[in-house]
Amino acid sequence: MDATADELAGVVDLFGGLTRDELDRALAEAAFRDGGGDVDRDALEARVDRALESFALVAYDPPNRSAPDGIEPGEPLLVAGPTAFPTVPDGAEDVPHILEIEPRRLDREALGETARTEFVAAVEDAVADGDDDRIETLLDASYDVETWAPVELADERARLEDALE
Repeated sequence: MDATADELAGVVDLFGGLTRDELDRALAEAAFRDGGGDVDRDALEARVDRALESFALVAYDPPNRSAPDGIEPGEPLLVAGPTAFPTVPDGAEDVPHILEIEPRRLDREALGETARTEFVAAVEDAVADGDDDRIETLLDASYDVETWAPVELADERARLEDALE
């Protein structure tokens, strides 16, 4: 199964969030239910990394006091991010029942702060590298992040705009 970033977001959204191993299991089950097919773990890792870079997924490390059951502290959950249009791939609809993972409720403020921190780091890298394409992508994504999370990115947006001039 070659899931797109939106399909990865759709699968994690079914649960509220999944670890990378849980996502691998969920996609393998979806591929099986959709008529077979394998999940190439290396290709999946690359797709997840690209989805994280594009903010289609956000890696959220729940604070110890709010980690969902079964999640070890320090084990981030992949969560549908601000640029995603979550789409459930064929065969994945019943995966939450098959894997017996209860829906996870996340602290939206903490999740928003995680996205903000990751966004600021991405801005710093793009500006330092002088990567105009990445700067423009981040400028567009800044509006998505603000809509998705209770954060303000006006300073980062101004920095991106200044870098393009």
